Amino acid sequence: MENFAVIDLGSNSVRMTVVKINDDGSTELVKQSKEFVRLSANMGKEKTLKKEPVERTLGALKDFKQYLDSLDHLEVRAVATAAVRQAVNRKKFLKKVKDEVGFDIKVISGDTEAYYDYLGVTRSLPANNCVIVDTGGASSEIILVQNGRASNLISIPVGSVTLSQQFGLEDEVSASKIFELLVYLNKVFNDIWWLRNGQNLPVIGLGGSNRTIAKINRNYNNFLDFEDIHGYKLSDHEVNKTFGHILELNCESRKKVGGLSKTRADIIIGGLAPIVNLMQYLDSDRVMFSKCGLRDGIIFEKLDKHMQERVAKKEAE
Repeated sequence: MENFAVIDLGSNSVRMTVVKINDDGSTELVKQSKEFVRLSANMGKEKTLKKEPVERTLGALKDFKQYLDSLDHLEVRAVATAAVRQAVNRKKFLKKVKDEVGFDIKVISGDTEAYYDYLGVTRSLPANNCVIVDTGGASSEIILVQNGRASNLISIPVGSVTLSQQFGLEDEVSASKIFELLVYLNKVFNDIWWLRNGQNLPVIGLGGSNRTIAKINRNYNNFLDFEDIHGYKLSDHEVNKTFGHILELNCESRKKVGGLSKTRADIIIGGLAPIVNLMQYLDSDRVMFSKCGLRDGIIFEKLDKHMQERVAKKEAE
């Protein structure tokens, strides 16, 4: 038996998943935790991690460490994504985490992040032909899946926090700001040469912002567990209607929307714009939502290695 913990240090939140891997390869979920730290806040064009977001992040990691210290037979895999990847002071930050918390955090590339998203989605949902989009705080990962394989993937520096700050989307939003945002996103998508091969394919959305669309819809329709969004589907009409409603609200009014976390209210327009625009760009009429992504992809990779070791051990007997 082994406890395997995955820590995902993102641009908006830091998340931890702990699973118990039994000797026969089966798994049990032990714990899931999430803290909103907004690490990428105010990075600006100079791409510097600021003091307050760093301190919030250290506090969350210390809480995770305190819990993990109570577990036996533990392996920890800690990864950092776009905010740390883009930061000019990332070495100083990683050393601070190591010195104060004890975690060795690996900064993964955008392509690696996208690949783990692909593993997490395709191992948990029927996703043979689709376009996967994971909208984070400082980046979005897009994967074109054809016949069950990731034929192309990319990470682009477009996220809920960065777009919201770049275009001033935190509170009331004017039509001119939305126009500028959509023109910008269209240019970003046009520069991805292979993306047109995803025309008319369904989109699969993951990441906190994208899942929020599903939660708002499920809450509006009075589902008992509106947060249970894995495999949930919406039409393009329903997505556009939800986005249009959010655009009409200021930040305080957004906080009252059922299914929308108050901590996400100021960045939700920047968070939803990529998937809304992507569906229009691809002329896709439907989206399915996944709760599985980066952390799950890392766990699936670990389970594959565990199974290979079991097989090799049996063959050696």
